Amino acid sequence: MFNLRRKKYLEMAEPYSLSILYSGKAPHLSHDAYYPFQVNKNFWYLTNIDQENAILLMAKSSTKIDSYLFIKKIDPVEALWVGESLSFEKASELSGIPIENVRDIESFDVFLANLFTQSRRALYGAIESVYFDIERHSYKDEPLLGEREANKFKNKYPHIQIKHAGLIIADLRGSKDDTEIKAIQGALEVSRVANLKLLDALKTAHNEYDLYALFNYVLNQHRTKPSFGEIIASGKNATILHYESHDSDMNPSDLVLLDLGVRYQYYASDITRTYPKSGQFTERQKQIYQAVLNVNKEIIEWVKAGVTQFEYNEKGRNLLIREAKKIGLIEKDEEISKYYYHGLGHALGLDVHDVGNPELPFKVGQVITVEPGLYVAEEGIGVRIEDNLLLTENGCINLSKDIIKEVKDIEDYLK
Repeated sequence: MFNLRRKKYLEMAEPYSLSILYSGKAPHLSHDAYYPFQVNKNFWYLTNIDQENAILLMAKSSTKIDSYLFIKKIDPVEALWVGESLSFEKASELSGIPIENVRDIESFDVFLANLFTQSRRALYGAIESVYFDIERHSYKDEPLLGEREANKFKNKYPHIQIKHAGLIIADLRGSKDDTEIKAIQGALEVSRVANLKLLDALKTAHNEYDLYALFNYVLNQHRTKPSFGEIIASGKNATILHYESHDSDMNPSDLVLLDLGVRYQYYASDITRTYPKSGQFTERQKQIYQAVLNVNKEIIEWVKAGVTQFEYNEKGRNLLIREAKKIGLIEKDEEISKYYYHGLGHALGLDVHDVGNPELPFKVGQVITVEPGLYVAEEGIGVRIEDNLLLTENGCINLSKDIIKEVKDIEDYLK
């Protein structure tokens, strides 16, 4: 599978090029402490290697392609403290890269320099461009490792063109293969189990933190972790989109919004459900909840590959305007912005907000979220209902359909 991904990548790369990707390194926190390491998702996507200080180099001439993996040698002393790193043999097995192309990372700089010497041009020709994984969400952000290495390379080889590997990989990652879909389904199965455990505890829980602790307990039982910061918000807290304090006492009359995700085999789920703590919706809560649910279900019936992100957001907004007017929440279209202030959904995969160009139409095989919401702060009610959808040519498959969301199903379960 990883050989096939590299092959597809190299088919899209220019000839006489190198592509260099880095696994990354845990940032320094303070003194002798470091943040937990998370492998660069593009690097993992092409290698199946989850280890710090590793480099993938792919070379392409007009007739030849090769992949090389550079990792650190096993250090016996380090192994006593943190365990052994990957052996060259194991790295070869995981990645599919031939053992003779797995090298000591200490040799990388010399190996790279040699590719630009006259004697090595017979191997891949005269290299004209080098792809780096250059990613930055904002010009204000500090450059990440790929960009820093690209800048260093440009200073050393100013005649070589720098290109963006991330654009190619984002295109590849857009449509999910069967292995990726199964991983997302695995994450959703853990989400389903965790959701039921939270429902079981909802009526007797006192504080949002009770539910937070239970969620993480269930994930620990499944040997997995959250895919993003947990949002467990009761009452008015649910009108704050990224409420992550989860430390308020819950009132019996509250709605409780649970926006929670799970990682499974590197892939993410992202599910939101909103439940009445008492076990029964009030009439007003039911009105607002059903309005959001109507939009959620209508979008699932409508969306398919070929729809643009702009069309998707506009459709969701217009449907919420229609529903908000029905329940007397608004009179004019523009008033919806007071009660709905986010997009309808996003791509989902290795990243919770997955890579891809939002200006391009959705692709067959892409997984997206649908998450309409209404947030009525003056009434202490926030409702969001989020599902994960696999897009097809003619519609979509709701991968999270088994996580209950109908009013009757919820109330019957909580009796």
